[in-house]
Amino acid sequence: MSKEQPSNEQAQMQVKWDDTSMKSSYANVCNVMSTREEVVLMFGVNQAWHAGQKEVTVQLTDRIILSPHAAKRLSLLLGNLIKQHEERFGALSVEVSRG
Repeated sequence: MSKEQPSNEQAQMQVKWDDTSMKSSYANVCNVMSTREEVVLMFGVNQAWHAGQKEVTVQLTDRIILSPHAAKRLSLLLGNLIKQHEERFGALSVEVSRG
């Protein structure tokens, strides 16, 4: 007896994106922490108005907790996205201005 292999169409999983509970947030600051079991991304907004301030307060707004596997997939997705962006619009600098 031979088992029939599912066709390529049958083997592909369909993903439905349900955005009914989604919220949008703006962030210009991100920090990352991790343990063996999870990677934590914290997002917030830096509202510093003056250069040269001695102290800056960042209002944290969102925390996303991922498994290390999901974090690695996110890293690959973001790397590809940034590569495409820079090919279209030019290199992005992440240098911190100290002036």
